[in-house]
Amino acid sequence: MKNVGDYIVYQKDVCKIVDRKENSFSHLDCYFLVPLRDESLKLSVPVTNPNIRDLMSLDDIEKLIVEIPTIPYIDLDDKQLEAEYKRLMNEGTPEDLIQIIRTTYMRNQKRIEKNKKTSDKDSRYFEQAETYLYYEIATVMNISFDEAKEYVFQKGLN
Repeated sequence: MKNVGDYIVYQKDVCKIVDRKENSFSHLDCYFLVPLRDESLKLSVPVTNPNIRDLMSLDDIEKLIVEIPTIPYIDLDDKQLEAEYKRLMNEGTPEDLIQIIRTTYMRNQKRIEKNKKTSDKDSRYFEQAETYLYYEIATVMNISFDEAKEYVFQKGLN
């Protein structure tokens, strides 16, 4: 069981557990969570909710960074691509997020090289995937979001 003050991931967002008690409406044992990206929210989530997971460990982060070059790009036509982005975002594993980041970055770079505007769809998924991944890494490593992004880019994405 988690304790008040612990950080967890709930539906891809890093959250701090601020309380644990029975929810007065559902009568279930619940965590009261505050997402780090929006501290004005307070979520009541049953402790048994399957969308709660532990943060990655430092070892998990290092293993993920080593794996980055082996995580494949998504090779689908534009019609199938958004469905795959949505599927990967719903799964939300760190590897899924890296796959989205790598694919959307590569696709936008190719568009830039051809003097074309970047894809709004790719840019939107790129930003979402980065946000979820780098907030988690920043929390685990006790660094800023930008430092987490730079760390991953220097170690594995370049």
